[in-house]
Amino acid sequence: MPLTDPYAGRKPALPESVDSLRQRIPGWGADLDPADRPSYPRESLDLRPEGAVWDLPESQPHDGYRERSIEHADLTPVFGTAQPLHGVSGAIRRLAYERYSEGRAAHWLLLIAGDRVDVLGSTLRSFATRRPDNLLTETGVKAELTHGGLKSRLGRKRADLVHQPLDPVIVAGPWVVGALAGWSVVRRLRR
Repeated sequence: MPLTDPYAGRKPALPESVDSLRQRIPGWGADLDPADRPSYPRESLDLRPEGAVWDLPESQPHDGYRERSIEHADLTPVFGTAQPLHGVSGAIRRLAYERYSEGRAAHWLLLIAGDRVDVLGSTLRSFATRRPDNLLTETGVKAELTHGGLKSRLGRKRADLVHQPLDPVIVAGPWVVGALAGWSVVRRLRR
């Protein structure tokens, strides 16, 4: 099925006729008659509502790769350029956009994985600077101890109490595993 321009309001042609779809799919087209729709008579089928007079703006110039959902034929007319894709996280995000539709969980899971890889990379890069990230204060561990973290949780029926036992594992777990792996590598090198 050819892609359509979602920003111009053109509706794609049906791959089959209405009659064949009605015969093949039970209940298909039940709302084709506007009188059968719950929003009738307020629904407007006019793609250009009264007072909205504009055409698609001129496209922003771009060179190189830009992320674009595979559902869309073209980029949006205006897009951000402040954070271009880079490194391993960029390759993961590029894979998500090139291979998977936005309707698939794999698309979003790859984007989340790309974010996590980017966070890990920036944390590791911070250790090479004169002022590395302070994990105790930036993860909120110090605030838990100094600003009544436990007191704010008890007796308040908070919804986030369910996952709180997992929080230390999720936040500290990767660091503990990394430290153990580094320690075992150093121990092997010493032998």
